[in-house]
Amino acid sequence: MLETTQTPTKWPKIDADPFLVPAPPPRAVAEIAERYEHLYQNASGDPSCLPWYHAGANHALVEWLNSEAPRVVRPGARTVVVGCGLGDDVIELANRGYDACGFDVSATCVEWARRRFPSYADRFFVADALCPPTRLRARFDLVVEAFTIQSVWPDLREHAFTGIASLAKPHGVVLTLARSCDDRAALASCECAPYPMCRDEMLERMAGLGFAPVHDPIECLDDDDPPHPCLRAAFRRA
Repeated sequence: MLETTQTPTKWPKIDADPFLVPAPPPRAVAEIAERYEHLYQNASGDPSCLPWYHAGANHALVEWLNSEAPRVVRPGARTVVVGCGLGDDVIELANRGYDACGFDVSATCVEWARRRFPSYADRFFVADALCPPTRLRARFDLVVEAFTIQSVWPDLREHAFTGIASLAKPHGVVLTLARSCDDRAALASCECAPYPMCRDEMLERMAGLGFAPVHDPIECLDDDDPPHPCLRAAFRRA
């Protein structure tokens, strides 16, 4: 734990083209993809074997859709769910009238989501949030990032933020959900995912990419039992 007298970490403003996504280290990308592919393959079709899986859509996302989304994004907005997992969040959005799709780094995961929701099979595809394909950039009115950034190693977090932000259109919105930590907490003390995020980091990284918060990050809870404190915030691209 950092002492209150220490200078807080700063995440510098990124002045580069926000649509230019610098490539992350190829070995790191491959290791992450292999890790999640291994986990989904070993689950053998049983979602209870996935430590992050909870039945139904993420309740923090549902809460946002009920309370804030109507004031933030237009009906039928083109929407992408980053790290969509088995697809529940995509289906929740589609059922509410959003033009929703989702991607994940694991091909096994994507095929599983397609089998679960065959009527929406074409909404799921394989892509990497750390360096999304050019065809996806600046395409979406709403980008949903629910507990994805917190799952990558801290030294790749800048790539995760940049890749996810690149998906939003001009004036598009990115919704971010992450397990939270106190501003004084040392991220380096976390030995494995999820790697929590403090309020200042969330705000400063998104500001560096040209996004302003629709409102200050608010505290919420994840779907774990017992639940963990999280931060939720929507950001709009200038």
